[in-house]
Amino acid sequence: MDRNTPAAESGDHRDEFDRLLGALQGLPDVTESRPTTVQTIQPLLGTSQTYIVRTWRQIDRGTDKTRGQDTIFIECVKAAGSFRIALPPKVADAIARQREALTGKTRSKAARANAAERKGKKR
Repeated sequence: MDRNTPAAESGDHRDEFDRLLGALQGLPDVTESRPTTVQTIQPLLGTSQTYIVRTWRQIDRGTDKTRGQDTIFIECVKAAGSFRIALPPKVADAIARQREALTGKTRSKAARANAAERKGKKR
């Protein structure tokens, strides 16, 4: 199937999750993580969700050839049903950038608070 041909026209009824997963599976420049299962429980509601998270990294793509690009696959099962989503590399990069930015901000706040506390104790 040509990558430019829409799935409906080609008779391919796989969703984006399956197509992306299938495109990465078995490539020599791709490394995958082991699936991680995470269960969240909302105590007040008594509900739970189970997530399965896998990350696939394809080398020789993007600007940093040593790092590669990550595609994150998430499967969620809950009482109302289940869904699967594939987060493309641009989305995975945005999440990583936001996490790093927040980590920097919280470290900076904690350092300022510690400095103020030390300064207050010296007097």
